[in-house]
Amino acid sequence: MMIEVLKSKLHCVKVTEANLNYMGSITIDEDLMDAANMIAGEKVQIVNNNNGERFETYIIKGERGSGCICLNGAAARKVQVGDVCIIISYAMMDFEEARSFKPAVVFPENNKVPK
Repeated sequence: MMIEVLKSKLHCVKVTEANLNYMGSITIDEDLMDAANMIAGEKVQIVNNNNGERFETYIIKGERGSGCICLNGAAARKVQVGDVCIIISYAMMDFEEARSFKPAVVFPENNKVPK
C-alpha cells in the first residue's frame, strides 16, 4: 500500500514579497530549499498562519542567502508581505518505508537556516 506522508517542512517563514505579475509559483531562498530537502519544480502546500489560506503551487529557486519567500501570480493574492507561512511537501511511499521515514523539518530564524 502506498501512502502520502510529510517529506519536508519550512515552519514559520515570513513572506518577503508578493508579485501578482509573475506566472505563478513560490520563490524560496536556495539555502532554505537545501535545508528542507526541496527542489525547484516541486509541488508544495502553503499554509498562511495570518489568514488561514491553504493552497498549492510549485517552487522556483531563489537567490541563496537572500531569505526570499515570494508568492507569485495568483498566489500573491493569498498573502501579504510579513505574513507567516508554513511550506509543506509530501511524498508517496510504501507503508513500511513510511513507518521509518524521517521528514526534513526546518525552523528558520528570520528566513535563514538556523546554525
